[in-house]
Amino acid sequence: MRSAVRRASSGSVGGRSIQVLLIAAISGGLFWLVWIYGNALRDPRYLDGWLLAGGMAAQVYFHVARKKARLSPQSDMRWRKGHIFLGYLLIAAFISHSDFSLPDTAFEWALWSGFVLVALSGIIGTYLTWSLETARRIDDGVTYDRIPTRRGELAKEVHDVVATPDPNAAEFALPATPHDAWIADLYSTHVHSFFQGPRNYSAHLIGSRRPLKRLTDEIDSLTPYVDTFGQAKLAAIKDLVAEKDRLDFARVFLGLSRAWLFVHVPATYVLIVLTALHVLVVYAFSSAAWW
Repeated sequence: MRSAVRRASSGSVGGRSIQVLLIAAISGGLFWLVWIYGNALRDPRYLDGWLLAGGMAAQVYFHVARKKARLSPQSDMRWRKGHIFLGYLLIAAFISHSDFSLPDTAFEWALWSGFVLVALSGIIGTYLTWSLETARRIDDGVTYDRIPTRRGELAKEVHDVVATPDPNAAEFALPATPHDAWIADLYSTHVHSFFQGPRNYSAHLIGSRRPLKRLTDEIDSLTPYVDTFGQAKLAAIKDLVAEKDRLDFARVFLGLSRAWLFVHVPATYVLIVLTALHVLVVYAFSSAAWW
């Protein structure tokens, strides 16, 4: 199983490397084409401008098509990859169209700021997607709205595990051992608060598992000193702690995946409106043919 995951991960990295090289090659070809177009005594801003406008229209079409069509997971993945790939190419087209310089007028600054906001939010969304695929720590069926309910279920389960008495002691009327007290103390000192709400936001944001390791080390350090029944309880607690940690990870990344769309999508539609106005202004005040 681990070897299969490693092969899938290495294949994913290889595929991304090819995509990066392809984006670089096409971007270089675009810069070369614009340079040739400019040397032919034509204004290259019309060429890369229309390429930029057409690409942005295609991006909006991708978004609308994904929302309206009932795509299979494989088809949805292909549409998303196409959206990301074209987005990086549009960054090159934008740099070419702006002639590697900053805007002059207020309207140009609005266009420039809008595109930068869309591009940065798109890059963040791509990072979130890739990091989720790499981490593979979100359980199937977990949604953002379901997380609080599942967290409450886990808190109850771990409490029930700690409170479960040893059936052998009750059957033979044996004196109570300190093992349950030790486990109860571990629960009240370290485990209980961990299940009361989201934890370790910053650690999950950067992919660190140190807080989880510290907590599991506390559990492991007690394991050699309890009996077989106590060890089974600690193993169950450790499994629930790991699941709660995955739930916290899912909350961070699914929440961010939701939040960035509230920036990326509205900014994209505002940029489309500004681009349409930009085209009208350019042709209204220009007497030269763009071709």
